[in-house]
Amino acid sequence: MTTELKQESRPSEPVDEEDSSPLTISPEKVCFIIIKAREFDAKDAVTEPDPASNAADDMDIAVLEDHRDDPAAEEITSLINSLPEDEQIDLVALTWLGREDYTADDWPGVREEAARAHNKRTAQYLLGTPQLGDFLEEGLATLGYSCEEFEIGRL
Repeated sequence: MTTELKQESRPSEPVDEEDSSPLTISPEKVCFIIIKAREFDAKDAVTEPDPASNAADDMDIAVLEDHRDDPAAEEITSLINSLPEDEQIDLVALTWLGREDYTADDWPGVREEAARAHNKRTAQYLLGTPQLGDFLEEGLATLGYSCEEFEIGRL
């Protein structure tokens, strides 16, 4: 079963069927990153750095702690670092848009600002942003996209 994201048209702006997306990154990729960011955000501070116990005995509680070799952090870092520069810029701009500092009309300027600020530490910057998943989802929603269809069967 193929799931497609569609851009929700805003009443004040008709959606142009040809190249109507202001994004260079696909909304599906952003939705995947949102899911991964929420996995990462759910982490708690490390309470015992070296428990040396049996994972079965401690009910695998360490998986919920934010260890340096955290697979969720490694996966999202690897994914973001593998994206082309334009897509990384979109992620930063969507994060800023999702903080509700801007409106959809501000998108070109927000994206330009993100492009000027772009550097090799995009993944670290984004992972250091509390509520990254929420900000990305809100940024997508501001531009008229939803992850609802993407999440069906994945969560």
